[in-house]
Amino acid sequence: MAFYLPPGVDFFPHPFLADNDGLLAVGSEVSLNQILLAYQYGIFPWSNSEDPLLWWFTHPRCVLYPSKIKVSKSMRSYLNGNRFEWSVDRDFAKVISLCRKIDRPGQGDTWITSEIHNIFLELHEMGFAHSVEVWNENEIVGGLYGLSIGKIFYGESMFSLQANASKFALIKLCHFLKEREFDLIDCQQETRHLMSLGAELISAETFMDHLRLNIFKSGKNEDWTL
Repeated sequence: MAFYLPPGVDFFPHPFLADNDGLLAVGSEVSLNQILLAYQYGIFPWSNSEDPLLWWFTHPRCVLYPSKIKVSKSMRSYLNGNRFEWSVDRDFAKVISLCRKIDRPGQGDTWITSEIHNIFLELHEMGFAHSVEVWNENEIVGGLYGLSIGKIFYGESMFSLQANASKFALIKLCHFLKEREFDLIDCQQETRHLMSLGAELISAETFMDHLRLNIFKSGKNEDWTL
């Protein structure tokens, strides 16, 4: 049974109290400080705009270790060719806007509410939130964004307007994070798309160990612009 969080609450129940589906709590409010606090414990908001605010701790956890990204033969042609170009943090606002607008069959309304949208714009200005853009002829055709705390990147959403553009973005992100000695990407929820690219499921206990160790990692918010 999910816990109810009244407005103004600045704490969460222990993540291991989440139900079998991963639902931990209902209510409270979405604020910048709440987002930063929640993600440090592997908790994230996800609900349709017309629903009450839902906070989740999915388990087992879908994660991707940057060094384990799988690159298929078909994707190598994209990486070795010149069809796509890529950048980091060149147009965060456009990426999150496209993630919000993209049609996702079977998922109903977007979970990226106006409040979430505005908070992540502010987190980007603070150096916590980052985006990867994929370009084709000076147009953004794919990308992703997420939150960086310590040496964990918390993936939020991705989109693709051309075939394989989101895969290209994720592969480039993994290379980028590997160079910076990041431990993992928190994918939050398992999908066939992510699993085909090398994501794996780990236990809640193992994921929590990563989170505890991450507390001691550098939290410096560097300029990622590329």
